[in-house]
Amino acid sequence: MSGIDRRGFLRLGIAAAATGLSGGHSLAEKAPRPSASEVKTAGIRLIPVDGKYNVWTKRVGSGRIKMLTLHGGPGVTHEYLECFEDFLPQAGIEFFYYDQLGSAYSDQPDNPSLWTVDRFREEVEQVRSGLGLEKFYLFGHSWGGMLAIEYLLKYQKHVKATIISDMTASIASYMRYAGELRSKLPAQVLAVLDKYEAKGDYEAPEYEETMIKEVYSKHLCRLDPWPDPVLRTFKHLNQKVYNTMQGPNEFVITGNFKDWDRWTDLTKINVPTLLIVGRHDTMNVEDIRRMGRAIPHSRVAVCENGSHLCMWDDQQAYFHHLLGFVRDVEASRSP
Repeated sequence: MSGIDRRGFLRLGIAAAATGLSGGHSLAEKAPRPSASEVKTAGIRLIPVDGKYNVWTKRVGSGRIKMLTLHGGPGVTHEYLECFEDFLPQAGIEFFYYDQLGSAYSDQPDNPSLWTVDRFREEVEQVRSGLGLEKFYLFGHSWGGMLAIEYLLKYQKHVKATIISDMTASIASYMRYAGELRSKLPAQVLAVLDKYEAKGDYEAPEYEETMIKEVYSKHLCRLDPWPDPVLRTFKHLNQKVYNTMQGPNEFVITGNFKDWDRWTDLTKINVPTLLIVGRHDTMNVEDIRRMGRAIPHSRVAVCENGSHLCMWDDQQAYFHHLLGFVRDVEASRSP
């Protein structure tokens, strides 16, 4: 395009839209302008929360069965759940991604007072209401599983069934098992972790490299290399949300949910419940079995080759359990 640069072209385009084309008659006068509700957005909707923010959602597939997904973190994104697209729609399940407030696709206010379990629980209810979901399946992974438990204890009247994936019922239980996993690390690895943790230097390259090689590659995701959606979700981590609520990493829990404990409340969850865990998870399989004994209408599924992201590293088993559970609930078969 000679004689005009891209910025100049955009200026001309804006001016043309404002004044009209061909003698001052705008295209809008010749054709009716579609309403916002008629414009296709690939299933994406922004849902207002707390009266001042917007959170991103996306509907995938179509069907009578609805599922709302709660991603982990806190502070990561829905992206690592993108493998659901290869399994759920084909089974007639319409599901919704939802990036929680502070996550990359949603508003990211710089206000630490927002990052609490109670506020996120109320945010989920606002999203459910905004999407018009009733008698839906609630899926929560990791921190999202904790959030699902919190939601169920207050709002389970809206839920048909729930999937709590890779999450135990208290942070104390989680930390206890993390301590067991840590104690099995080689002495030279522990020496590196101890050195930097004593200084509070969790961003030291040697520390981060050791965590990835010795912990995350064995207990978070056992695939090599990690799938692109997993890499993207961690690339987009909001460290401020994560640090405020959890702490520096999987082994060091200093955030505001460190005292979270719902063991005595699990008996109040009355909807059909699937509890999924990986054999190599950061969660203790026996803790998940204990949850299964406490929740009245529940079943436990162990992905024998999986870790914390067993929807990736034991994928066929994971979705066999998840889709089988949905089929059984739809057929009124007890968990």
